[in-house]
Amino acid sequence: MDVFYESGIVFLRSVQSIGQWLVIPMQAITFLGSEEFFLLVLPAIYWCLDTALGFRVALILLISNSLNGMLKLAFHAPRPYWISAQVKAFAAETSFGAPSGHAQIAAGVWGMIAATVRRSWVWLVCLSLIFLIGFSRLYLGVHFPHDVLFGWLFGAITLTLLLLLWKPMESFLAGQTLGNRFLFALGVSFVMILIELVAYLWLRINFTLPQSWIDQAIAAGVNGRLPDPVTMQGAWSNAGAFFGLMSGFIWLKERGGIVAHGTWREKVARYLVGLVGVLLLWRGLSVVFNFLAFNELLAFVLRYVRYALTGFWISAAAPLLFIRLKWMRAAK
Repeated sequence: MDVFYESGIVFLRSVQSIGQWLVIPMQAITFLGSEEFFLLVLPAIYWCLDTALGFRVALILLISNSLNGMLKLAFHAPRPYWISAQVKAFAAETSFGAPSGHAQIAAGVWGMIAATVRRSWVWLVCLSLIFLIGFSRLYLGVHFPHDVLFGWLFGAITLTLLLLLWKPMESFLAGQTLGNRFLFALGVSFVMILIELVAYLWLRINFTLPQSWIDQAIAAGVNGRLPDPVTMQGAWSNAGAFFGLMSGFIWLKERGGIVAHGTWREKVARYLVGLVGVLLLWRGLSVVFNFLAFNELLAFVLRYVRYALTGFWISAAAPLLFIRLKWMRAAK
């Protein structure tokens, strides 16, 4: 075993020696960096608190998630419990280990919130969450220390680049026709797929998942979530959600935009009704499309459509419904 991994295992053993009383708290903290958590929280920010902030957070979430998928395939590194019986698996993942997606997304998303709100207490809360989410991945045994460090690094780089490029990109898109803006969103989503596709095809040809990784995962007691890291599902999901969210935001802004202010009753109504729509599209269409997908390519295309519809619902369709129901007001 590589010395790099051996030293990481020693560190993880010391972290896990704190005791199993931390399992549930760490699982709760790690949830704060998961797709399900942001699917619940992002609509609340976008519909009920600050539409611009919600859009920024959603954008960096999708870009970070997409980049993380590409990097995982590029590094194709194991998780601790795949290669060592000394590390306890308090959680299980099927994807490659490095860099940590939770750490990368936490650095990007919570960093974006802190950089946008610009209040000292918000910075303190967000930085604490970034650290705790990364630490939770170590304690749960799903990442080596360098996985988390790389995740924080790539998350910070993504955040910095997005903040630097935000106004230039806004100016560029403002000078384009509505059709060209839609084409730009579609083109970026296809690029997200194509870049990851290159790494995916290379791995399919040149990489064989070691049987020892699977055997060790089984020995760790995670039979339901065995290693299955060479996949394109995440790429199609992120790309579809990006196109749906971006095109919806562009279309809504062309119609004047929305104001997230309102009474607490209006906000609660928006969130509950809007969340029902999210679940129907995200989970409901998953069931329907599973019956329709008779080959892998069609399954990927339908996944893209499902996530695109979910993104469009969040950014445009739901707000227009709220305006029609008089739970929200148009900006113009």
